[in-house]
Amino acid sequence: MVSLPTPHEIRAMRKKAGLTQEQLAKKAGVSQALIARIEAGTIDPRISTLRKILEALNAGEGKMTKIKDVMHSPIITVRIDEPLENAVELMWKNGISQLPVVENEKIVGSLREETILKEVAKGSVKDLFKQKVERFVEEGFPIVSIDTDLDEVARLLSAKSPAVLVSEHGTMVGIVTKIDLIAKHSL
Repeated sequence: MVSLPTPHEIRAMRKKAGLTQEQLAKKAGVSQALIARIEAGTIDPRISTLRKILEALNAGEGKMTKIKDVMHSPIITVRIDEPLENAVELMWKNGISQLPVVENEKIVGSLREETILKEVAKGSVKDLFKQKVERFVEEGFPIVSIDTDLDEVARLLSAKSPAVLVSEHGTMVGIVTKIDLIAKHSL
C-alpha cells in the first residue's frame, strides 16, 4: 500500500532541497502560510495542492519520470457479463477502487466503487452482488499513449477521471491512478 508523505516528511524534503517555506510556496504557486500549516499538520491539503508542492520539490532533481515508471501492468479488468461480486472481490484483493470493464477483450467502460456504494446506500442489497457488471458500467477511462507527458496525465486525473489507461501501438499496456502520481512524487 502506498502512503502520502507526512507533514514531517514534506518539511524534511523542503529542507533537503534547501528551500525556505516562502521559496517553496512561490515555486508551487501557493501561500507560505499554507506550506506552514501543512508542515505543522494542522491542515490536510487537496491532492492537487499536494501535487504542486511535490512537483516543486522534485523540480530540481533533473530526472524526468516516464509514464511507464508510474503505470501498473498488467491491467486488472472485469468482464461485462460477470457478477458484481466478482468485481468487488477483485477490487478488494488488489486494493483498487475502479476497474476497466471488457467485452470480447475490448474495454467498453469502467466500474467504480462509488457507483457500487450508491447502490448499497439505496438499501436493496439482497441480490445486488449477483447482478451482472453490465448494469453498473460507466464511461470508460481516458486513454493516453505511452509517450504522453506526465503533466498531461495529471491534468486528466485532476479533471474528473480516477484513472487513465496507457496504450502502446493500440494495445492497452497499463493503468495510472491519482495515487500513483502522488506516490511517485513522494518517494
